[in-house]
Amino acid sequence: MKLSVCVPTYNHERYIGQMLDGALMQVTDFEFEIVIGDDASTDATPAIIREYQEKNPGRIRAYLHSENQGPKEPREFAGRNNVLQLLKACKGEYVAMCEGDDYWTDPLKLQKQVDFLDANPDFAISHHNVLVTYEDGSPEHFFNTPDQKAVSSIEDILEDKWFMATASWVYRNHFLQNDFADWHAKAAAGDWAVIIQLAAQGKIGYFPEPMGVYHKHSAGLSNVHANTNQKFWQNRRDMFENVGKWLGNRYDEVIAKTLARYDEQLSLFEKIGS
Repeated sequence: MKLSVCVPTYNHERYIGQMLDGALMQVTDFEFEIVIGDDASTDATPAIIREYQEKNPGRIRAYLHSENQGPKEPREFAGRNNVLQLLKACKGEYVAMCEGDDYWTDPLKLQKQVDFLDANPDFAISHHNVLVTYEDGSPEHFFNTPDQKAVSSIEDILEDKWFMATASWVYRNHFLQNDFADWHAKAAAGDWAVIIQLAAQGKIGYFPEPMGVYHKHSAGLSNVHANTNQKFWQNRRDMFENVGKWLGNRYDEVIAKTLARYDEQLSLFEKIGS
């Protein structure tokens, strides 16, 4: 299998059909599968997925969990086990991520990114711009700014920069043959943990054209992973420290600057709390 589309979903009945339509419209010269993990949604998401399965036999492989895979606590880790199981279930040479509440708008998206990675074996990840829309009616905007670099590296990530919308990832399936790093299970920022491990394998390529839509809404985890959440800040600091050791201390200089910024923020939390 050339590519797996990885779709973690939970209570996305308003969006999952649009997401699946965006995947099914992809025009490719290779085979791809759609691998969905529904984390025991309490709405109609599982029923909608079943309908799509019936209409597209053999294309969609779904894990419709009857119980939420957890962990329940801490809440910053919500959905973690579903995602990790799903990443391991993807059998493609490449994996394209798209959460159940996002969707793709360009029918050639997968072909473009796979062609790029096929032609550039020193790249581990490709990503592209997306349109960010808001449930509360806030003005929409693009995820990436016009000055986004065409080529990035793990050092950019270790500087605590986030420039890859999850719905834009296509990456070489490192986890097909490799386990997750030991520090991954302790990291609340699961998308960061995945990307760091992938970026350690090669460079990151960027397509400036928007090829998808990222929905931001009140149920999203980005609201739990907020600037006002002291526990999350401490967890992120610990993650970067653990990553530095995992990388054999090769990036100590850049990580030290990142840790210093987290220490400064954490000291502010302590002053406010005292």
